[in-house]
Amino acid sequence: MALLAVFVARADEGMWLLSKLKEQNIGKMQQMGFKLTAEDIYDVNKPGIKDAIVGLGNAGQPFRHFCSGELISPQGLLLTNHHCGFNAIQSHSTVEHNYLQNGFWAYKMEDELANPGITASILERMEDVTERVNAVLNDNMSSVDRRMAIDSISKILVKEATDGNQLSGQVQSMFEGNQFFLFLYTIYKDVRLVGAPPQSMGKFGGDTDNWMWPRHTADFSMFRIYTAPDGSPAEYSKDNVPLKPKHYLPVSAKGVKDGDFAMIMGFPGTTDRFTTSYGLENTMDVVNDIRYKVRTEKLAVMRKGMQKDTKTRIQYASKYASCANYWKYSFEQNKALKQLKTMENKKAIEQQFTDWVNADAGRKEVYGNVLPMIQKGYADMKEYSMAMTYLNEALRGPESHVFAYRAGRMISELCSKEKNAEEKANIKEALKKMAAGFYKDFNAEVDAELYAVLFRIYNEHVAPELHPEIIDFINKKYKGDYNKFASDLRKNSVFMDEAVFNNFIEHPDCKKMEKDLAYRAGKSYFELWVQLSAYASEMQEKISQGDRLFVRGLMEMQPEKAWAPNANSTIRLTYGKVGSYKPRDAVFYDYYTTLNGVIAKEGPKGGEFEVPERLKELYTRKDFAPYGEGNLNVNFITDNDITGGNSGSGVINAEGHLIGTAFDGNSEAMSGDIDFEENLQRCINLDTRYMLWIVDKYAGAKNLIDEMTIVK
Repeated sequence: MALLAVFVARADEGMWLLSKLKEQNIGKMQQMGFKLTAEDIYDVNKPGIKDAIVGLGNAGQPFRHFCSGELISPQGLLLTNHHCGFNAIQSHSTVEHNYLQNGFWAYKMEDELANPGITASILERMEDVTERVNAVLNDNMSSVDRRMAIDSISKILVKEATDGNQLSGQVQSMFEGNQFFLFLYTIYKDVRLVGAPPQSMGKFGGDTDNWMWPRHTADFSMFRIYTAPDGSPAEYSKDNVPLKPKHYLPVSAKGVKDGDFAMIMGFPGTTDRFTTSYGLENTMDVVNDIRYKVRTEKLAVMRKGMQKDTKTRIQYASKYASCANYWKYSFEQNKALKQLKTMENKKAIEQQFTDWVNADAGRKEVYGNVLPMIQKGYADMKEYSMAMTYLNEALRGPESHVFAYRAGRMISELCSKEKNAEEKANIKEALKKMAAGFYKDFNAEVDAELYAVLFRIYNEHVAPELHPEIIDFINKKYKGDYNKFASDLRKNSVFMDEAVFNNFIEHPDCKKMEKDLAYRAGKSYFELWVQLSAYASEMQEKISQGDRLFVRGLMEMQPEKAWAPNANSTIRLTYGKVGSYKPRDAVFYDYYTTLNGVIAKEGPKGGEFEVPERLKELYTRKDFAPYGEGNLNVNFITDNDITGGNSGSGVINAEGHLIGTAFDGNSEAMSGDIDFEENLQRCINLDTRYMLWIVDKYAGAKNLIDEMTIVK
């Protein structure tokens, strides 16, 4: 297959930059049925749809958006996925007020729940700064020098753009470091939980249905953004007021049909479309394979603990869900990559690239060594890549050792004679606050078993020369008995119980702490992480340089092509259509599901397919109006190009109305982050009619219905 055919056949592939829509995409979008203009989506001089699109992040990393959302009212009401709000819902849940099990609804604004640390970013504008950045770069730079130069000029560009205002800026590279864009956001810091259905609805189908179609999941939660009284971003305060957005999305109750135009706007996390066959081999045989094997064991340990009591089930609900998501993703992605022959496709592209390079002496001088450079980089790094993956998945699996090491650095200050009484009192207060947050969702029995299972896995699969000190210690002192080590750690470590920990910091003994098994494990984990990161960084230099030149060459080879950069947690738009599909011979999947399917799938109480009694009562009464007649649509699929981070993204119709919320992809095309498959790729979405019906009829939250603009 010719390289040109490989790329051009996929006309709708791409997570597009908003500032490039007018020149690259709007014509095709309008041919497909879009009724608005590029300026209606993004314009620096007037409000547009982009002003209703929100990136959800954390205070420490506000630009690393973990999910997306959309504003759906003039009072800052935000819609996202249930799994995006899961951690917040879990953090407010107790045995007495189990919002995970029963759902949560604020019928008055004063009942909405604050979530310190969650941020909501809205793009103000973006700017191509490639010329400014490239002016300080050259191809002879080392990767370290290049990073330093980019970091330096980026700080200058951000400072120029944010001085004298309340914007936050970030320069992001595109096309593997060949282009650079400045993104300027308003970042809001007061984001409150407004509503969420019970977990049995919001995660209906659990791990069994995850990454699968057909789906029947009410995957949504609601938040509200608050500002200072003058409309500026502010930390939580009782005096804050609901955000008055520049634009919010009218919510459609009209429904969708096969072939309807659909665009999705959000903050997709990471794709790797330009990866070579050598990078693909690393993804499949190292990252995915190890992650799936280790997490299989980790999930079994957590599941066993969660089955024992309600408290542990609440404590580990969010951790389990997060772990399980990419556990299944890794398995399904490898399966799809093999079935779709992605390795063969990558090698075909590389052969076409090589032929193009060899056809011209000038090109051969610039690009002739690119692919061999990448190949050698991955070969040199393989052993360290495996060790780093086991480090992240296995040695990072328990939690108390990481907490112990981080707390230990502060405890060391308590032992210092240079600190006065007031300083030590402040450190103790900070440690107790840190401990309260950690131990709230911690179970010593579960954590100890994770040590026994996961540390053993690291020992068995990683070469001895890449073992951390703690593994060598267990093998020598305990003769490789990881169960005995875990038992001793649980019984003797001061970091396994909040009361013991708080008592220890009142009478700190740093010599005792150095011998503490949890602290010792944490210290050796971080020491090895630093060592492996340094090795990997050196070896990554060949790969990074090669990737940059490979992508530059591909773009040079097809200068007329509209190129979309890889996702990198910046705001993007994708466009496509609502559509059914045939995943394999004799199988046809329709484009929508209904409430009938929810009832048909019903399983036992407490299981993945539990159906709440109230939902069954409403179904029996057929009380669907005005959101359905005789039945109610639940989920639908489109062929939009999405990835992780797009969870919660708004699905928008040709008129600019919200028709759904994206929440998943289909297993048959889990290769999509690496190789978009236009015939199979489907984005799974919550139908806004199901969301409205749940808010209105199930929850009786008329206050929320009344503040939306509902298009019927």
